Amino acid sequence: MPSPLEISPEKLVRLIGTPKCPSLIDVRTDEDFDADPRFIPGSLRRDHRLVEDWTGEFAGRSAVVICQRGRKLSHGVAAWLRHARIPADVLEGGFEAWAEAGLSTVPASALPKRQPNGHTLWVTRARPKIDRIACPWLIRRFVDPDAVFLFVAPSEVEAVADRFDATPFDVDAPIRWSHRGERCTFDVMVEDFGLETGPMLQLATIVRGADTARPDLAPEVAGLLAASLGLSRMYADDHEQLQAGMLLYDAFYRWCRDATGETHNWPSAKKGA
Repeated sequence: MPSPLEISPEKLVRLIGTPKCPSLIDVRTDEDFDADPRFIPGSLRRDHRLVEDWTGEFAGRSAVVICQRGRKLSHGVAAWLRHARIPADVLEGGFEAWAEAGLSTVPASALPKRQPNGHTLWVTRARPKIDRIACPWLIRRFVDPDAVFLFVAPSEVEAVADRFDATPFDVDAPIRWSHRGERCTFDVMVEDFGLETGPMLQLATIVRGADTARPDLAPEVAGLLAASLGLSRMYADDHEQLQAGMLLYDAFYRWCRDATGETHNWPSAKKGA
């Protein structure tokens, strides 16, 4: 049973992917990380020896600190964060306990190079509809919460990617992050980032149906398509649309994870009423 300063893997996995997930700070040593170069979804690596230097970037948030076994490194860093008035817990059992439980992990090899200030940078076509909102949602909720997205003219995606060292996605070009056969870019990211849980695969089916005009794939496809096209008419600014779309995908993901068996039936009228 975790101490009052710890959180269990079973509890943390329920928070990951939700808007209220705490910042996940991986402070494993280079030796431990190199032996198993995977991340708990959404976690960021930081050097425990430099905690005083980077503490400020987590101000105003809560945090969960992750080391190899949930002992001295994570407890020390969490105590330092709490000293800085940042609520911080330790992952019980550390990364080893998470991996032994068979929970999702993101391979480091799948992540693009980070910018000098630590975030990933992505570029795609302007005026997003479905895939180009779903993919940023996936990245920010499960890969890099601080990821930055650039929306540019379709003809300029490759050039901008080259000039700004950004990672292109969802363009009609032979790149890693785009459609593969009948699968859309969201499908590809779910697989390559190691996020193939039951709820995520169900969401991927809905996204694929909406993005590739396959309403037969799931009853929810038509609803996602209608909501996505409605958002694209409501917002002229792509980043405002992305912000609104984050809530949309939060809702669809939580439905896939927690509420697929729930129905809502209007009470029938009483006889004689």
